[in-house]
Amino acid sequence: MKFNYYPETDSLYISLSEKPSTDSQEVSPSIVLDFDSEGNLVGIDIDHASKVVDLTRLEAEALPINSIALAK
Repeated sequence: MKFNYYPETDSLYISLSEKPSTDSQEVSPSIVLDFDSEGNLVGIDIDHASKVVDLTRLEAEALPINSIALAK
């Protein structure tokens, strides 16, 4: 999972997969979900991100990350 913030457009993109997006669906005025060709969610686009989410802090809790993955 990758988080990309674009200050010039104040948008936050959360990549959930390396697969390309082939379809998108706006689920609210500032949130667009991207899907691959099989209908799987691959990304979340948040417009006006600084007004929608707290960009000053990123936390992760109880993720099943092992020490080998962190070493890469």
